[in-house]
Amino acid sequence: MPEEMSNVSEDTVLYAELTPLAFRQRLAAAPIAYLPLGTLEWHGEHLPLGSDGLQSQGFFTHLARRVGGIVLPMLFLGTDQHRVINERAFYGMDIFGFADESPQQLTGSAYWVDETLFKSLLESILYQLARAGFKIVVAHGHGPSTKCFDRHSAEWSRKFDLELLICWDATNESTETGIQTDHAAANETSLMMALYPTMVKMERLPAEMSVWPQAIIGKDPRLHASPEIGREIIRRNLAWMENVLRQALLKTTGQF
Repeated sequence: MPEEMSNVSEDTVLYAELTPLAFRQRLAAAPIAYLPLGTLEWHGEHLPLGSDGLQSQGFFTHLARRVGGIVLPMLFLGTDQHRVINERAFYGMDIFGFADESPQQLTGSAYWVDETLFKSLLESILYQLARAGFKIVVAHGHGPSTKCFDRHSAEWSRKFDLELLICWDATNESTETGIQTDHAAANETSLMMALYPTMVKMERLPAEMSVWPQAIIGKDPRLHASPEIGREIIRRNLAWMENVLRQALLKTTGQF
């Protein structure tokens, strides 16, 4: 392939882009797998439908370059609150995004699976990752999916002999400085501004400040989001997760 046609960097951390040799090298250096728990889900008129996976994959890419490890492709299926009314299914922000408790199907959301199926999917992924030689798996992204992973992590850790982690810092009292702690509001919008600035379309939110943007939960992104805030969130969480992962490497491999 001509050089100008190749977009794959020799130092890529993305699983799908690694050759076997590069995979062996990265695995030997740090046997960490990063699993972005994404959705294809409404994130306001201003953010892309894949925002959950994009944020976690973007953060994981920075983390893998700092600590080592390999970033898996984004999942787009996930679990969430689910309701059927008159044979019509609603889930996630279809339900929580409307104060009058009258669910509405939001544009583009196409991700929901039953938690039993999602759990089975995660178990299959963890089995494959253990088989491939990983010792640590970090999963993060869509809130309900991350919580599902965390709920079962002790069980799966014993079953697959893996150290399992998420990226919410239990010692941090302020959820605003965490990774993906609201829904398309100031936190997620700031992260998207920092990671993927060209994908954020703030002009598509209501100009009238008294009109709340549809199906957004958290602090108003029009007032409280910025790329600077996003970069600071990333900086803080990279430092925290680097320490967590180096301790996990020491525990599982003797490396630091």
